[in-house]
Amino acid sequence: MKIFFEKINRSILLARCILTFIFRGKANMVIFSPSSIIVVLTGKLGDIVCCTPVLRAIRKNLPNTRIIVAGTPNLVRPILADSGLADDYIKLEERGVIRRIKNYNADAALITGPSFTPAALLYVSGIKLVVAPKVVGGFSPSETRPYKILQYLIKTFPYRMGEYAPRERLKALEPLGIFEDDTTKKLVYSRDAEKRIKELFSEQEITKNDFLVGISPSAGNKIKEWPTERFAEVADYLTKKYKAKVFIVGGNNDYELAEKMKSSMRTKTIDTTGMRIDELKAFISRLNLFIAVDTGPIYIAEAFGVPTIDIVGPMDEREQPPVGRFHKVVKPDRKKPELHILNARVYNEKEALRQIFSISTQNVLKEVDKFMQDIVSISI
Repeated sequence: MKIFFEKINRSILLARCILTFIFRGKANMVIFSPSSIIVVLTGKLGDIVCCTPVLRAIRKNLPNTRIIVAGTPNLVRPILADSGLADDYIKLEERGVIRRIKNYNADAALITGPSFTPAALLYVSGIKLVVAPKVVGGFSPSETRPYKILQYLIKTFPYRMGEYAPRERLKALEPLGIFEDDTTKKLVYSRDAEKRIKELFSEQEITKNDFLVGISPSAGNKIKEWPTERFAEVADYLTKKYKAKVFIVGGNNDYELAEKMKSSMRTKTIDTTGMRIDELKAFISRLNLFIAVDTGPIYIAEAFGVPTIDIVGPMDEREQPPVGRFHKVVKPDRKKPELHILNARVYNEKEALRQIFSISTQNVLKEVDKFMQDIVSISI
């Protein structure tokens, strides 16, 4: 029944878009200095972090432009808090949202990922320039039939699957005359969060000389989950060989996975599952290494310059994992990845599971040792 009403609502919204086109035309005007701009950040925690280069580029090139950010409310606000990248927030799911959008008098709006409803709401609100992606080189279930129709009424930019997603999203700015390549992520945490993490470290007798490793056994998507007993083996290895202090990291839905990992371990660990996002940012920023499957917290680590080991499993390793000397990627032997940033819903389940389970503990430990060797070579 819910799906039925969603289809009805989308059909009504599409009809409103067609009527808007008849009376107002397309939302593809050339605008180089908007007074206000609405930016819709699509996706989950990691995607939002990886969208911060878009906000940074706007702030850098249009310092007098007001930035209104839309996205999942319980994620966007705490992720961007204290960063200076957003002047206001809007919830697109709220009643009367079209009226509220109009009240901002925004000259332009950007959507970082294909999504019909946000793009349609911005279009019918009368914004002069609405920019959204057109997927190139692959299939995305988010490019629905209504969305493809809407593309004729707005300005689109090519979003290439199989390419580095943070760079692809920056193309949304080109219709505004902004051409950027800097994909550096930016996050900031509050002083209160910093204080709470200092208190946690004091309680756990953590010193500045300790080697701190965060491990997140959660994937945010069951098809990407690596076995918790293998994470436990990695944690034990780090503790025994490198005298590391290992922390388990996870959200409010990850307590069960954390318990499974702890029950498989032979050494001591510290469970931080359930931290609020502000505290999580402050906590991860203090780590020396972060290990996880390709999931949100690993991008928080990247944003704070923390080295990472990303177990990509069925994800495309070219599209979003952290890049650099101290960012290691562990991928399976395969002909092609089963999942992509823009397509994590339509895939061969059997092959996706094979790809994640074929990554052995030894594959990850090999990257751990490489990382430690790199650290030693720099300190010499």
